[in-house]
Amino acid sequence: MSKGVGIESAGAGKLLIDGAWVPAAAGATFEVIDPGTEQVIGRVADAAADVDDAVQAARRAFDDERWLRLSGAQRGVILWRIADLMTERVDQLAHLESRDVGMPVSQAKLMVAEAANQFRYYAGWADKIHGTTTDIGPSERRLHGSTYKEPVGVVAMIVPWNAPLIAMSMKLAPALAAGCTCVLKPSEEAPMSALALGTILIDAGIPAGVVNIVTGFAATGAALAEHRGVDKISFTGSTTVGRKVVVAATANLKKVSLELGGKSPVIVAPDADIASAAAGIALGAFWNSGQICTSGTRLLAHASIYADLIEGIAAHAVAMKVGYGSDPDTVLGPLVSRRHLDRVAGFVDRGVADGARVVIGGKRMGGRGFYYPPTLLAEATPSMEIVRDEIFGPVLAAMPYADIDTAIDLANDTEYGLAGSVWTRDIALAHSVARRLRAGRIGVNIHRGGGVQMPIGGYKQSGWGRENGPNAIEEYLESKSVVTLLDR
Repeated sequence: MSKGVGIESAGAGKLLIDGAWVPAAAGATFEVIDPGTEQVIGRVADAAADVDDAVQAARRAFDDERWLRLSGAQRGVILWRIADLMTERVDQLAHLESRDVGMPVSQAKLMVAEAANQFRYYAGWADKIHGTTTDIGPSERRLHGSTYKEPVGVVAMIVPWNAPLIAMSMKLAPALAAGCTCVLKPSEEAPMSALALGTILIDAGIPAGVVNIVTGFAATGAALAEHRGVDKISFTGSTTVGRKVVVAATANLKKVSLELGGKSPVIVAPDADIASAAAGIALGAFWNSGQICTSGTRLLAHASIYADLIEGIAAHAVAMKVGYGSDPDTVLGPLVSRRHLDRVAGFVDRGVADGARVVIGGKRMGGRGFYYPPTLLAEATPSMEIVRDEIFGPVLAAMPYADIDTAIDLANDTEYGLAGSVWTRDIALAHSVARRLRAGRIGVNIHRGGGVQMPIGGYKQSGWGRENGPNAIEEYLESKSVVTLLDR
């Protein structure tokens, strides 16, 4: 594909297989809807019958070492070039992501920058992957031990719709640095940025077949998870679908890493800075309309400051403008689809029926688009559905607590363990609570943050493995031991 092709038209209605944009074998396509206007913004190929072609292309690229035979430094140069192209095209990518997902453009630009940072970070790792030598002894014979780090092979990557560009980059960048080849499947709800990224990969010099992109519905993802030509699957999405991926992967016992659902607790101590905590908690709960797996959606506030904190969070949430993503004043865009809007609204309605009190929000917004306001539900109880289940919308359920041990017990009383936060001026208390929370990432006086250097992943049913940091490289490597007899 020439570099002159516009980023939004790249691969329109086609799949990226073996370095070329090709139509789906069956010729099937489906519509992509702008969640802010309900208008069709494109048609995308349905690749249910094309998965084998994509996997075979990735397998050929891996087996002939067209990517692996490049030095780590050479692979790093290409990864850095990908980051540069993403940065050059930030406006196009951000507007595309906004129209596809509903995310405000201002926030989408931050996500593009974070995605580019993934490629820059792992570009630096590409020539630093090495094994060790070991003194094996004592022995009657002299032995020399060494280890090698080798790429796991062909990796299938299935990413969600809530922040697709960063989710794709978190998988592709370390896998490519490690020397793997890939088949990427974006969500059918938000596939457009994957096609735009495909153009960038080609323009940056990724060899044909090293990254293949297939769009489609659940059948496409299932075919990837089951395919015996895939050596590893990296999945981000719901816990329910994650379980299905694990079952499918048993076909050839492929390796699996999962970043799954979350119901992250937010513990506020009585000595916390109420104004700062209220602002940070509102942002942590409602950013991207709550469509983030690490969102802080269970508030546990000490009884002595509960009422003041609720009032402060409500004030910040009311000030968050809900609107179309291209409006520079928009803080919360629409939810991704009507089906998801119905799901979120249903959770809130049932929460109110169970006895929760609506402080703000709680009713879907009229007009075109799938808009739902930031919603704060007070006087929730631990057994309520709104406290136990992942809503994945702008809904925060609040509960008071009497002592810190009770708060920690309530925070850990969940099947999830992805993230959490603690708000206090007492640094010793903060680290004590962080150590006791069963979750993969804990914020202290901040709910979300850290960047590419900090690993993220789940305890319990929030997943297996870690993304970001050096940990992510290990997810895409095999370790091999070699023992040599030195005596002659």
